[in-house]
Amino acid sequence: MARSESPARSLILASTSPYRRALLERLRLPFSVLAPGVDETPRSGERPGDLALRLALAKAGAVSRAHPGALVIGSDQVATLDGAPIGKPGGFDQALAQLQSMRGRAVVFHTAVAVDDGRRAASATVTTRCTLRDLPDGALRAYLRAERPYDTAGSAKAEALGIALMERVESDDPTALIGLPLIALTRLLAGFGMDPLAALEEPDA
Repeated sequence: MARSESPARSLILASTSPYRRALLERLRLPFSVLAPGVDETPRSGERPGDLALRLALAKAGAVSRAHPGALVIGSDQVATLDGAPIGKPGGFDQALAQLQSMRGRAVVFHTAVAVDDGRRAASATVTTRCTLRDLPDGALRAYLRAERPYDTAGSAKAEALGIALMERVESDDPTALIGLPLIALTRLLAGFGMDPLAALEEPDA
């Protein structure tokens, strides 16, 4: 008699970020996307890494409660310069000011990811240290006009032309800087019985 198999668990990305969606697509797992609707206001005295982790867990948990039985991914990132958070610039002038303050210096990105199945949650945080080149204003303006990275914390898209602003990038997970650490996420998903490579395996003859 043929062995019956349990239905595949649905996977949900609790994020509206197009960057995280594109990253998750690399794992070739079917998933849907939902907005988590979580208040991202930092708490008084909250450290950047703690904020990123709390919000990643909160996003995953919020969608998990609304979709019992699903496996939900939440993620958040906080960029800091000298320990102070750097937000999304929103426009050219703000982005130029950010890049001017960062040139020749190191910016630290705290990227957290969480997986929640409604019964338990697991999480990880990856730190990425980016040292920017000491570039003149003309080069910074040219970059901003070319890429318009106004929805990106730190005003640079490292997955695209923004890599030309970098002197050095130090991290255990190269995808963390873009917003979703796939090495850490793959490890977390395996703990819930979901392995992207196992899904591709062909059955033995």
